Amino acid sequence: MSLDWIYYAISWILLRWHGVWDAIGVPDRPVLGTTWSWILAIFFLVVTVRVILFPIFVKQIKSQRAMQALQPKVKELQEKHKGDRETLQKEIMELYRSEKANPLMGCLPMFLQIPVFLGLFHVLKRLNPNNQAKELYGWTAAQFDSASHATLFTAPISGRFGSSAAELAPLSASVVTVKIIAAILVVIMILTTYLTSRQMILKTGWAEDPQQRMLQRIMLYGIPASLLISGAIFPIGVIIYWVTNNLFTLGQQQWVLRKFPPPAISTAGTVNRYSEAGEKARAAAAARESQAQQKSGGLLSRLTDAAKSAAAPTPGAAPKAVGKGAAGGSARAGSARQGAKSNGKQPEAKPTVDGKALAPKPGAKPVNPKKAGGRRPAKRK
Repeated sequence: MSLDWIYYAISWILLRWHGVWDAIGVPDRPVLGTTWSWILAIFFLVVTVRVILFPIFVKQIKSQRAMQALQPKVKELQEKHKGDRETLQKEIMELYRSEKANPLMGCLPMFLQIPVFLGLFHVLKRLNPNNQAKELYGWTAAQFDSASHATLFTAPISGRFGSSAAELAPLSASVVTVKIIAAILVVIMILTTYLTSRQMILKTGWAEDPQQRMLQRIMLYGIPASLLISGAIFPIGVIIYWVTNNLFTLGQQQWVLRKFPPPAISTAGTVNRYSEAGEKARAAAAARESQAQQKSGGLLSRLTDAAKSAAAPTPGAAPKAVGKGAAGGSARAGSARQGAKSNGKQPEAKPTVDGKALAPKPGAKPVNPKKAGGRRPAKRK
């Protein structure tokens, strides 16, 4: 399959942006050893591609949120099918299918940028004054010669860390300068690639699914490590593209995650311990719990005070007895009724009272016993 359509598309965008900067007066000659019109053309090639891919980037964020929300269910499946890896994978894929979550969506923007990267790599690699096919992919001879001599701090944008002196001779470039500039850019490329993955993982958390976690580890450590080797073959212009793309991604992710923060609590109510939002949620939950305890403590105190005030005797009222005197009070009331019958009199109707309330306190003398038992029978002489 021919990739010429990619080379034509990348060349067209690159040449259009160079034409814009040339039209507004950005010089086409080196200033401070840098041909800014071509450097800015590469920078805005990144901007163009990222604007086109922005809707896909939003879908990537939504997919990662959906995957994060499913982590408690994935963990339940792992506990249920522990030791049965094949069944576990089937159940997890069925869960993703039913919930319409796509694990590959998180890598889709990166995959879509691979053709752009390859196209720019091929186009910049051709930039050699001795190349006879100058008008290929829509270039003019003047544009080709201008881009061939474009530099970043005197290092040609088509030069590589591994370029030999013979390869750099037509570009009038120093091997040492090219290696220094390329090495610095490779280090920045590795660092920014690591930071973009780390930023997303810190915000959304590590996945519970082993496959997703492995993919996250590859994104975080594997790709930056591979750039340490492959960076030696990238033209400086391609490294500029990669670094610019990473910086753009860092800013874009920061804006999206700040404006639409990830859920701090999953669908199962478990706080994501890896996310900063989860930490804030736990602090807020602790504060709410403390306030609830204070409120419940205050309510309990008010109820206790109300109970004490209800139990307090009113002025002039007979003291109320509590505790063990309930049985004694009941016995004395029965004795009083028997005494009244023996005298031939009907006992007076008494209102029903609480024996506990009339019982004397332990060790206290009965108050006015005649009221409780009526008249006592006369003693026989």
